[in-house]
Amino acid sequence: MPVSSAVRERVRPFLLPDEEIRYVLPASMPSVALMSAHFLVVVTDASIVVLSTGVLSRTNPRSVWGRYPRSTRMGPVDTSLTPSFSLGGTFFEVDEEYVSVINAADAELASPDTLPPDPLPDL
Repeated sequence: MPVSSAVRERVRPFLLPDEEIRYVLPASMPSVALMSAHFLVVVTDASIVVLSTGVLSRTNPRSVWGRYPRSTRMGPVDTSLTPSFSLGGTFFEVDEEYVSVINAADAELASPDTLPPDPLPDL
């Protein structure tokens, strides 16, 4: 299920004033204590920001856990078991529906000449 506009508004205070949100996806970091730490990964036009949401929530950001340059790739996503990706040396798990979001974010890093033309440029 896509991240709601309410969640997008909640992440805005953790971003720099001029950053434009491109993608938001929930992720978790598995732990041995049977409880996973939850995060929101926010891809902007300038950076990738990882926001901690705590253990009990996946939609209420509490703090900035990490910030990476936009040139950082999140993929390839390992889909052998639970889809996972590495960011800054840390492994995060995501639901299958967000694999395409990670792939799209990484595709934007390619040269504009390698991307297909926008099928609906007037929208």
